[in-house]
Amino acid sequence: MFCQAAFDQWLRTLKAHLPQLSKPQATVLARWSFGMVLARSCALTAVSQLLAAGMQRKEQTVRQPLREWYDDARRKRGPTRQELRVETCFAPLLGWVVSGWQGTQLALALDATTLGTRFVVLAISVVYRGCAIPVAWVILPAGAKHAWRREWLRLLRLLRPAIPRGWTVIVLADRGL
Repeated sequence: MFCQAAFDQWLRTLKAHLPQLSKPQATVLARWSFGMVLARSCALTAVSQLLAAGMQRKEQTVRQPLREWYDDARRKRGPTRQELRVETCFAPLLGWVVSGWQGTQLALALDATTLGTRFVVLAISVVYRGCAIPVAWVILPAGAKHAWRREWLRLLRLLRPAIPRGWTVIVLADRGL
């Protein structure tokens, strides 16, 4: 069930690790992530219903900002709405992951996933105890001719500032990549 004190703590943690987010951006991201954990789902309806009940608000009131989170600025309501440049979060996100890291070795996995015939997602994840924590990604149109190497190198360059000096980084990829 929703607990305001736990949410407030999560929001403070998120703002500390992703300081480039505006207050509204951090609040909506905190609601999304907190709601997904509680709902055990990433579905907009499941998350908004759970949050609305816990926050004692109407579901549509909670749902609208969550839905607008992934819209570009021109599709959002209000004159001061802006879209989030997700690339600005990659290094801080990796920094957050490595802030509690033990040791000085880091494994990054490069993965290309096709989502039907519409998209290809190029993702870089930190490998930790058999899990992959995505820290950088780009979404490309499927079927379009595009050099992936430049995209991989760009993503790795964006992550570089978050890796402490002297660390060993192992990059894992399928043979085809």
